[in-house]
Amino acid sequence: MKKHGSHKQGRSLRSSQIIPLGFLLLIAVGTLLLLLPVSTAGGRRTDVLTALFTATTSVCVTGLVTVDTFSHWSAFGQAIILVLIQLGGLGVVAVSSSVLLLFGKSFSIKDRVLLRDAFNLDTIQGLLRFLLRVVLGVFSVEAVGAALYAFAFVPRFGLGRGLWYALFHAVSAFCNAGLDILGPNSLIPYANDGWVLFVTMALIVIGGLGYIVWFDVVQTCALRCRRQRGARLGEHTRLVLLLTAGLIFVGALAVLLLEGNNPYTLGSMPFGQKVLHSLFQSVTFRTAGFAAIPQGRLTEGTTLLGCLWMFIGGSPMGTAGGVKTVTLFAIAAGAVSYVQKRRETVVFRRQIPAELLQKSAAIVLMSLSVTLLAAFVLLYTERLPLSDVLYETFSATATVGLSRGITQSLSPAGRLIVVICMYLGRIGPISMALFFRSEEAQGDDIQHAQGRFFVG
Repeated sequence: MKKHGSHKQGRSLRSSQIIPLGFLLLIAVGTLLLLLPVSTAGGRRTDVLTALFTATTSVCVTGLVTVDTFSHWSAFGQAIILVLIQLGGLGVVAVSSSVLLLFGKSFSIKDRVLLRDAFNLDTIQGLLRFLLRVVLGVFSVEAVGAALYAFAFVPRFGLGRGLWYALFHAVSAFCNAGLDILGPNSLIPYANDGWVLFVTMALIVIGGLGYIVWFDVVQTCALRCRRQRGARLGEHTRLVLLLTAGLIFVGALAVLLLEGNNPYTLGSMPFGQKVLHSLFQSVTFRTAGFAAIPQGRLTEGTTLLGCLWMFIGGSPMGTAGGVKTVTLFAIAAGAVSYVQKRRETVVFRRQIPAELLQKSAAIVLMSLSVTLLAAFVLLYTERLPLSDVLYETFSATATVGLSRGITQSLSPAGRLIVVICMYLGRIGPISMALFFRSEEAQGDDIQHAQGRFFVG
């Protein structure tokens, strides 16, 4: 009996398998629901590839589309897309765990480990309380965002339609999905509406900061309000806030300089509006996917900047994609430490563990490899300009959703490639982080002789 039990346990799925399979199952269910005639406007049929593409871009909170969301899908179809965005943003494991928690089901150690891996945490202590705070925090921020959007949409579209638009875009912006139901041109018709742009930027940034940062900021503020000494933000929170602010403002300055005289984007705008749109473009580059200026008209320099900003993405344990800010910073900090001949990589007087540096290098290398491979294949299948293809592939693997207008013109093969990129981009950082964990490494008990290798 014991032998049979150990064999069964050995065949059970690990977290690194369950999480990707969960997203795959959710995409499959979403595809089937979107194939229903009731999901499309006018009850017309939707082909399988379009349904698959839309389900994938929703679950993977990307935003690339092959059909206009506002016109092709019915209210039921748009509701399905909204649910898929919410489930994809929170994560399959987090949602299923929340349901179990709601019905008072007990959590086994295996369930807790799975949930820990889904959030990419390093402990199972206080995990259920953390999950509850995440769910309540997400719904609270989205509710506030919907209320703020309502001030712009209700007067324009009426009460019922305006509230629906407010809810849809609050969830989409917070989850960094970039899907909209306002028209075929994203937020370009709202280029002069500072309220809509500011609300969108706020939701994108909050969603991309990460849950750990949220709770640390709230707790520290609460302690300082009580005049408690020694209350300060943790080193991770300080680093994320600095990196986020730096990327936003450096990106905005670069966009302002590169696009300020471009007559097709910012050239004809007053200076104040140029600054606003530069900020918005810098924010949306980092995994949001909403466009307030035509992306196909961006200069080559801004396009290259966009690829880099999309690749970096948001911060860990949030709704954003990309390799994450701290991941890339860890590699850069490690390189600086090596150049300065320091034995440790130190930030805020805290050492970055060597294992984290290795994991960061693995994530960046594999993400970049997938992106460039997809770009090579798309260049072969589509015969499109290099800048358009790179923009599309970086957008897909970083789950951003910005496009230079080529998504709807892709061949079936090209669309399948983008689907694969979006899926790998959504589960990639999680799966890669779990795959490269040293806890399950084999052969570490063997000490090998040092080899003579040369680099640089």
